[in-house]
Amino acid sequence: MTVKAMTAEEAAQKVIQKEEMFILDVRNHDAFADWKMEGDHFQYLNIPYFDLLDGVGEIMEKLPADKDILVVCAKEGSSVMVAEMLSDEGLDVSYLQGGMKAWSEHLEPVKVGDLKDGGELYQFVRLGKGCLSYMAISGGEAAIIDAARVTEAYRGFADEKGAAIKHVFDTHLHADHISGGRMLAEQTGASYWLPPKDAGEVTFDYSSLEDGRTVKIGTTAIDIHALYSPGHTIGSTSFVIDGRYLLSGDILFIDSIGRPDLAGLADDWVGDLRETLYKRYRDLSEELLVLPAHFMIIDELNDDGSVSKKLGTLFAENHGLNISDEAEFRRLVTENLPPQPNAYQEIRKTNMGRITPDEEEQREMEIGPNRCAVR
Repeated sequence: MTVKAMTAEEAAQKVIQKEEMFILDVRNHDAFADWKMEGDHFQYLNIPYFDLLDGVGEIMEKLPADKDILVVCAKEGSSVMVAEMLSDEGLDVSYLQGGMKAWSEHLEPVKVGDLKDGGELYQFVRLGKGCLSYMAISGGEAAIIDAARVTEAYRGFADEKGAAIKHVFDTHLHADHISGGRMLAEQTGASYWLPPKDAGEVTFDYSSLEDGRTVKIGTTAIDIHALYSPGHTIGSTSFVIDGRYLLSGDILFIDSIGRPDLAGLADDWVGDLRETLYKRYRDLSEELLVLPAHFMIIDELNDDGSVSKKLGTLFAENHGLNISDEAEFRRLVTENLPPQPNAYQEIRKTNMGRITPDEEEQREMEIGPNRCAVR
């Protein structure tokens, strides 16, 4: 049988459409335990490649005959060899083209909704990293919020929509992934906006994104209204777009809240986090659709692949928004934290412009899941 390559885009559709698939992951056990392809109806077998060098005979009985089998490794090479061995045994298998590196970088655009007077809002779902970014389009112009470093995805999509990228925003100085915001602005001539309280150590020029600032795009004048919302970082800024959508950055997620410790200042910023979640956000309309900068688990995806819920629903369901005792809240967000993101200090320095790793180094820095939330 012929061994087929499955692209990250094809695999993403299987996740969104909740299809069944059997993943044979041939990375080492620790890499698999830390981070893997996730799907609602995926099954897994993790056998390191080096354990299969003498053949795949011993694992044949562990592989299903009635499901699509996808062989996955870090970069592709090992999965191709294992897939070929399985094919020689009569199985119909595929391998993940580009490996987990390609999976980590794939962005899947999903339309969130229409804006006033003909505009559109899209969410770019980075399934392999849990990152979410956004593109608002109006009157032939586009604004990007929290761009990933794979900027060609945004430029290509804007070209398809006939839109010129005019503004690029970061809601805060990211620590779990390398921002593509500054690069995207340089590539397109757009303005790059960053909250000044997060920009004390940056080495480049930027437009100052401050509370109450409104930026308009397109002839239909879609308002992107900045809302100062510290807690994850001291400069964290949310956006209200079109009076209907709340882009919450890393302050509020669907099933959790942002962690305040990635600059080493958890005890200092926990009060800001509570102030934002329990006062600033409480003053907003509960009808706003919350669009975060990350998701934690695959269950947070809606049926169309998007990640969103109304603010009122989160006030009712999100545990982090329902802790009346301030001391208990403080304990939650300073003591109940997952491991910090891989290479997060180097990522912060890269986003400040203080170091300039090459593309392969940037890939390695980002490998693994996002860890921006309190559990």
